[in-house]
Amino acid sequence: MAKEGVEKAEETEQMIEKDAGKEPAEGGGGGGSHRLGDAQEMRAVVLAGFGGLNKLRVTRKAMPEPQDGELKIRVKACGLNFIDLMVRQGNIDNPPKTPLVPGFECSGIVEMLGDSVKGYEIGDRVMAFVNYNAWAEVVCTPVEFVYKIPDNMSFSEAAAFPMNFVTAYTMLFEVANLQEGMSVLVHSAGGGVGQAVAQLCSTIPNVTVFGTASTFKHEAIKDSVTHLFDRNADYVQEVKRISAEGVDIVLDCLCGDNTGKGLSLLKPLGTYILYGSSNMVTGETKSFFSFAKSWWQVEKVNPIKLYEENKVIAGFSLLNLLFKQGRAGLIRGVVDKLLGLYNQKKIKPVVDSLWALEEVKEAMQRIHDRGNIGKLILDVEKTPTPLMANDSTETSEAGEEEEDHEGDSENKERMPFIQ
Repeated sequence: MAKEGVEKAEETEQMIEKDAGKEPAEGGGGGGSHRLGDAQEMRAVVLAGFGGLNKLRVTRKAMPEPQDGELKIRVKACGLNFIDLMVRQGNIDNPPKTPLVPGFECSGIVEMLGDSVKGYEIGDRVMAFVNYNAWAEVVCTPVEFVYKIPDNMSFSEAAAFPMNFVTAYTMLFEVANLQEGMSVLVHSAGGGVGQAVAQLCSTIPNVTVFGTASTFKHEAIKDSVTHLFDRNADYVQEVKRISAEGVDIVLDCLCGDNTGKGLSLLKPLGTYILYGSSNMVTGETKSFFSFAKSWWQVEKVNPIKLYEENKVIAGFSLLNLLFKQGRAGLIRGVVDKLLGLYNQKKIKPVVDSLWALEEVKEAMQRIHDRGNIGKLILDVEKTPTPLMANDSTETSEAGEEEEDHEGDSENKERMPFIQ
């Protein structure tokens, strides 16, 4: 690890020096756009190919220009989600071709309007969904995926808002029909979606929240969850000890054997929702063994059994809903309701830490280790900081064997915590 640490620190320093050596943008300092001939360039995180952390690089790309119906946004902050790790590994259905710029959400300032765009002006503060390409200084995205943000919402909060809160709200209220007096089990309660679920449940009277999380997170999140269990504990027995009938809603981002456990915990007319499969991510690169194990452990659902037990099973993918199934109008309504709750101070994104674009590898390792409480944010204007050798989290360029990093307190302690 010491050798890896030195290599990582040297690589980070080289990235900083390379960036510092660029000519400044016209009329501005560092971090802005640069010109190469007649073409403007921008900094962006590029995934060269599917695999480990060494496939990520910060480089310069041609700056996009808005097409008809699009907005051009000067990005201030980007959200980092577990799905981004799965994309990096190629661990998703029909992965896009590489090289690509990852990222699905960002916040920033409107810089240019494409033809036929109405309702927005240059200078508007916004947050947006992007179908890839979010981890860059500038993005262009269709107007239906862009939302104005309140004046008192910071850009880091805005970047932490779309994926987590829209996912949580849609599952709870649009799919599971959360009502007063119900109970909810949510896995990864300390993560971005888990904390959004907990906050939204608190807006409905007498909702009981059961949560699983790594032990070292319990102190920080204990006030947001009614009953908290260690992620490795037998939570089925713990839940039934408190509520013999089980729960009304199960929100599962793990998959594998948790599917059967979740279904077994449902009360009559209860709803199980699968919205992720993080159990498939073990090592730094895609593992066929982990995929096969998770698939094998999934409960084989019998529709007749669901009928007899009065249980509902559902799936939810926000990105598919937006970009493949054309439900941008539904999501805009959800965002409007969420912003209303934010303005009433009933919900507030939990930001774990801020990272420079050049620190994306360290940020990814932190979320891979389940070390975050809330959301990790890539701050486009943040100056990268060379890391100490023992803070390194990346395997070396020489292709050393990957390690299976599981979330624990040691991982959390070795990662820099930056607010």
